[in-house]
Amino acid sequence: MVKGSLIGFLVGKGAREGQSGKNAPKNVVFEPQKYVEVSNCGAEGRVLFSSQEDYDRFEAYLYLLNSLESPRASNLFASGRPEAIFETARGEKLVAIGAYCFTPKEFRILVTPLIRGGIGKFMQKLQTAYTMYFNAKYHRTGRVFQSAYKSESAISDAQLKYLFARVHLGAARLFNENWQEEDNAEFLRLVANAMKYRYSSANEYVTSKYLITSPEEYPGYIARAKNAETHIRFWHHR
Repeated sequence: MVKGSLIGFLVGKGAREGQSGKNAPKNVVFEPQKYVEVSNCGAEGRVLFSSQEDYDRFEAYLYLLNSLESPRASNLFASGRPEAIFETARGEKLVAIGAYCFTPKEFRILVTPLIRGGIGKFMQKLQTAYTMYFNAKYHRTGRVFQSAYKSESAISDAQLKYLFARVHLGAARLFNENWQEEDNAEFLRLVANAMKYRYSSANEYVTSKYLITSPEEYPGYIARAKNAETHIRFWHHR
């Protein structure tokens, strides 16, 4: 079980709530290879996120850098108004984020490109910006991430559902490394905790307040995945 501070990253009073989505979900049809889970971990097994500032910075980058012409992030962080970050106007988005979750040593993001080469452009901007932030803060040089990034494409509806659930339910390992092997009651409890994890998009689906995610660019069953039971069904659907 994880002790202490990580439990504080659960959604609770004072946590970011997001904004309601402006568009109703489209009737998007599944297209093989269009939906991709991208992930990475810390170089040499090192921790990527060790403070709330680290988590908040990476989350803000998911929003700010998903644009052909990104605003200067440093100016927004220096303003002392973190809420202004998610009010910032952006240009054309590079990708539509379907889900995300990041834990101390890794991140996972479900994306679909909105422009040609959008995933590569987005990942380069995201990882470059975080590397610069991380190295400056911790007075170090060199690689922060293990690799360019890893990717897994969905080749069926079943796999897309599984990848979506895997991104969100992966937070359960913060509470129990062997969460998948627990009995039914404990498994359900751990999944419920994962759905409340602060640095995950699960809460955007539970509340239907989409700030970083864009479920309208995914098949309709993604936007309807609003509870733990649906995620469990998706998890076992592969």
